[in-house]
Amino acid sequence: MAEIRPIDRSAAPASFVLGRKLDSIPFSGYHVLIIAILALVGFIEGYDLVLTGSLLVLAKGPLNLTGPDIRWLAVGPTFMLCIGGFASSAISDHWSRKAVMLVGVIATTFCTLLIPLVQSAEQLIIVRLLTGFGAGIAVSAAFPIAAELMPAQHRRTYGAVYEMALAISFTVVPFIAFLLTDNAEAFRFLALPGGLAITVVPVLVYFLIPESPRWHLRRGHTRAAADLVNQMIRRSGNRVPQLTVEALGGSERTDPGQLPPLWALFARGQLRWTAVGILSGVCAGTAYFLISVLLPKALVDQGAAVSLSFGLTSLVYFASIPGKAFTGFLMEIIGRRWTIFYALAGSLPGLFLMLTAHRAGDLATVVMVTGALITGFTVLSAFTACRVYLSEQFPTALRGRGQPFGESTGRLFAGVLAPFLMEPHTGSATIFFGTILAVVAIGAFIPVLFGKETVGQLETVSEPVPALA
Repeated sequence: MAEIRPIDRSAAPASFVLGRKLDSIPFSGYHVLIIAILALVGFIEGYDLVLTGSLLVLAKGPLNLTGPDIRWLAVGPTFMLCIGGFASSAISDHWSRKAVMLVGVIATTFCTLLIPLVQSAEQLIIVRLLTGFGAGIAVSAAFPIAAELMPAQHRRTYGAVYEMALAISFTVVPFIAFLLTDNAEAFRFLALPGGLAITVVPVLVYFLIPESPRWHLRRGHTRAAADLVNQMIRRSGNRVPQLTVEALGGSERTDPGQLPPLWALFARGQLRWTAVGILSGVCAGTAYFLISVLLPKALVDQGAAVSLSFGLTSLVYFASIPGKAFTGFLMEIIGRRWTIFYALAGSLPGLFLMLTAHRAGDLATVVMVTGALITGFTVLSAFTACRVYLSEQFPTALRGRGQPFGESTGRLFAGVLAPFLMEPHTGSATIFFGTILAVVAIGAFIPVLFGKETVGQLETVSEPVPALA
């Protein structure tokens, strides 16, 4: 049973009525449409972000990238991703979920569209820094939206599809880079698909993704919240009774009260859950960022051909596509935290094979490929559970800020500090793969030993339960 964690004792019973109504709406084609659009956002954001690993190789010659340039490109965009996430955390819950996503998506795709125009290393670095900032606003916005629109039992469906879309983008980028390896302007062509998405994706989000009824209710907009729920009921086939304003207290507008401050993420009764959610992401994220940003460079530095480095990186992410689907299925069978344990602990044999592949002689490539497939299917698939788990750590009044704050804090360690420290050591298989193995081994036990299961209605998980008749 999910543990009840009181945060705000003034929470209105209307939030439980609305939450139960949303969870009672049968899964329909309308939910599929929402998942598809948010997954498209994930694909584009993933495409724009994972360009970094390929740019380190493809742009090195044409733009005469130096050692410091490569280091800036390796960690700078992720650092700005964290800054953008903290900026998102400051405005979220004040702005609507959809508005935050639109700002981030437009900024990210526009900056990616500028990559074909750059003429120097400095220009490329600036564009990638701005891309990272925009992506920091966008990437965390999808999970509060989905958590508040999806019925509880189908959040795992969304999490799996979204993460599979990310995995597809991570697979596509190094594959396209592999096809363009012999083209002197390859990095410019590689950026075009992600940049041109600015003409399509923001339009779909604006017109087809609804605002969050939970967010409107928390803002005191009772009528708007009821109307949004009823819109979802109609578009899902009118299979449950509509929600009335009277059921939410009878007033079309109520005093929302003051939003809790950001430091409430660390208040008594919340600090433990915030910390567990972040640390779970840090450990899984370290494996992801070291592989996505530095694996092509590490393999080349360790003696592999450029084409093999891109091919193996693409293979790792290809394996994560079915891995994320399996992780999503597993979440409702064994729960979020045990799924995270499986994904991290299950990767240890694969990481060990990648660590020792250079000692396998003629079988080195076979051992490396086998390790990559295991690693992709497990730890690179962990975010299906990690992000849903993080979303469920916070009450509605903090979710829009808690999600980007948690993800950004995790990225600061996993995506900035770890690649910065590891970039000089990519030539050593023992240090590079051994570090990933050690961090993942520790992370597997954090949610199991210190966390609690969070499956259930969002309000039951993270908000005080009112006395109901």
